Amino acid sequence: MTKYFFSFCTFFLVLFVDLAAQESNTSKLKIEDIMKGDDFIGHRPSNVFWSMDQSTIYFDWNPEMAYSDSLYGYNLNSGRIGKIDFLESQKLPATRKVDHPALNKSVYAKNGDIFLLDRLTANMLPITKTKERESNPHFMDNGKKVAFIKKSNVYSWDMESGVLEQLTDFVEKLEEDPKRSTKDEWLYEDQLELFGVLRERKEKRELGERISKKLDALEPLPIATGNKQVINQTVSPNGRYLTYVLMDTPKNKNTMVPHFVTESGYTEEQTTRTKVGDELPSYEMFVYDTKRRTNYPVELDSLAGLNDVPEFMKDYPDKTYENKNPIGRIGNPTWHPDGEKAILDLQASNYKDRWLVLLDAATGTITQLDRQHDDAWIAGPGITGWFNGGDLGWMPDGKSIWYKSEKTGYAHLYTMDMDGKSKKALTSGDFEIYDPYISKDKKRWYFTANKDQPGDRQFYTMPLKGGKMQQLTQWEGRNDVTLSPDEKQMAILYSYSNKPTELYVQKNPVYGKSGDSVKITESNTEAFNAYSWKDPEIITFPAADGANVHARLYIPDANVKNNAAIIFVHGAGYLQNAHKWWSSYYREYMFHNLLVDNGYTVLDIDYRGSAGYGRDWRTGIYRHMGGKDLSDQVDGAKFLVENYGVDQDKIGMYGGSYGGFITLMGMFNAPETFSAGAAIRSVGDWAAYNHRYTAHILNTPVQDSLAYKRSSPIYFAEGLEGKLLILHGMVDDNVHFQDMVRLSQRLIELGKENWEMAVYPVERHGFVEPSSWTDEYKRIFKLFEETLTD
Repeated sequence: MTKYFFSFCTFFLVLFVDLAAQESNTSKLKIEDIMKGDDFIGHRPSNVFWSMDQSTIYFDWNPEMAYSDSLYGYNLNSGRIGKIDFLESQKLPATRKVDHPALNKSVYAKNGDIFLLDRLTANMLPITKTKERESNPHFMDNGKKVAFIKKSNVYSWDMESGVLEQLTDFVEKLEEDPKRSTKDEWLYEDQLELFGVLRERKEKRELGERISKKLDALEPLPIATGNKQVINQTVSPNGRYLTYVLMDTPKNKNTMVPHFVTESGYTEEQTTRTKVGDELPSYEMFVYDTKRRTNYPVELDSLAGLNDVPEFMKDYPDKTYENKNPIGRIGNPTWHPDGEKAILDLQASNYKDRWLVLLDAATGTITQLDRQHDDAWIAGPGITGWFNGGDLGWMPDGKSIWYKSEKTGYAHLYTMDMDGKSKKALTSGDFEIYDPYISKDKKRWYFTANKDQPGDRQFYTMPLKGGKMQQLTQWEGRNDVTLSPDEKQMAILYSYSNKPTELYVQKNPVYGKSGDSVKITESNTEAFNAYSWKDPEIITFPAADGANVHARLYIPDANVKNNAAIIFVHGAGYLQNAHKWWSSYYREYMFHNLLVDNGYTVLDIDYRGSAGYGRDWRTGIYRHMGGKDLSDQVDGAKFLVENYGVDQDKIGMYGGSYGGFITLMGMFNAPETFSAGAAIRSVGDWAAYNHRYTAHILNTPVQDSLAYKRSSPIYFAEGLEGKLLILHGMVDDNVHFQDMVRLSQRLIELGKENWEMAVYPVERHGFVEPSSWTDEYKRIFKLFEETLTD
């Protein structure tokens, strides 16, 4: 009886401890509420565009808490907001249009069809109305025609006659005359010699073929593509030249993600991606001259440094560097208005070079204008991205181009003459330029910049040839501006650290006094407004190597302070979160408020590799993820201990994706600093991740095995000492669940017992269900309460 009584008491003791941990939250905020996300906060406006007559600002919004956003319109004359009927919204032009300034017309694709817009009358003319998908419309033949793509081929539509013409004829292979053996050829000639009727019929057939060939000359030239895919088809403004790229995609092995909770009741497999280091596609560019009916390649072999051996290979003196396909991306040509030349933006497949070249369309030859090289990798805002090319264009004089470069260590705006020799920096300083474009009157630039501080983005204008930057927005935080068609008014999506995004309208100061701004939307819910949200301080602290690290700091009131601290690690790596605007990590921001209410000090660090701080900061993780990006977390913890009364034995960390990876590295490699960690949707082995992200930073596993071994948590699991919580969606098709299954097996084989894993059967990389978010963060809070508090 005593034995049963003791077991009964033990059961209730465990239950009490478990419930106590869940109910220990002393904040007014509840995890189940804040994890509802926008349904708790209020849905924010987005995707702003103007009506052609400038009377209405359109935007996506969801104040009714429906399943998805709807289109709304704000009438500037009446000051009223109205929901736009779905069928009515389909009559509005797309936000992405190609303009022809001289004609006051635009073309765009919407719902798979092509439209012509008269910007003066706002009249929309459908060019196509088919079940098939048409895309990529642009003007050609000096604005007389519109070109677009349909089933890989290029078509043109004549504005005056309405004639639709096929301009290309891409086929898998060309028809060939049958070849005869020597014996069959003798029989063929013998038959013709013996029988006159056969000779006569052959002559008639050949006459017909000659006539047919003359008719064929009026049709587009058949172009054989083999098994390659046709991409990036464009037509020159004068309509004479077509350029295209053939992409040959290798048959690599794809990964699979099993789905266990399905409508069918069966386990279903999803085919996803390849892994880093698999064979890359090859790219070939061609020009088709419609006037001469000739097709010829663009030779890229002359690019400087194309076959250079990367610097990192010095660590492997016994290895030979191989790169079968050195061209990694050929961007769409940026055509000169005369249609005879274009700028090409090219990137190396190892991501260490970017070339800007001038294409002579008549010959297919190129002239290299600029080579941007980085021993780590070429990137930066508007320079090149993971998947797309950089910002560039022709200057209004047609004699020079504009582009962006990190030559000085920060992404700035440059111009360059067509000889590639005369280059001029239009902006400079320890800040970055975002989304530049030239005004419609060709007199000035518009762009966003973080000029005054990394975490503050304002909208600027500047003279076309460079000069003083004039700030046009006024509020600290983030200001995303969409100018009206006449550029005299600004629609502003504005947010601050503790103020979610709202839409405003204000006059453009370029055209006189801006006057007061008008707030258009009120998106916050009563529940969100009922709490006094904290405005985290933006601080800097010294790293061990002398760098100044930016971070958001949340400090609890003295009467609740528990001397424990949580360090949050944002995801993506190249992302900025120690800023003054509403964070994309808004659930985490609200969770930090809850933690502070419960006595925790919270530090949210823009560690090495984060965005917004220039080239050196971006590439600080090259060949060693889990190096300086982790030491920045350790230095942040040390800073809290030395300056904010944090107990060095009461520090935890958590984060998702890249943040989960750093959490694992922290728990394995800095156990003396971190007593607890929650790793969400984490990378455990970089060799299992995708190519485009990973190869930028770590090269490939075969080429640079040292980088992968020192960057992957699975190789350091034996260092675990504190309490680790792993959380992962089982149908994550970005960072696969398999990554954590493999790490779990490693921990089991190492005999580690101080870890747990929570899995979410229906969640991908970005969780969707509030119940999953709630379960996840209740477990995280419980971990910190049990491990870091008395």
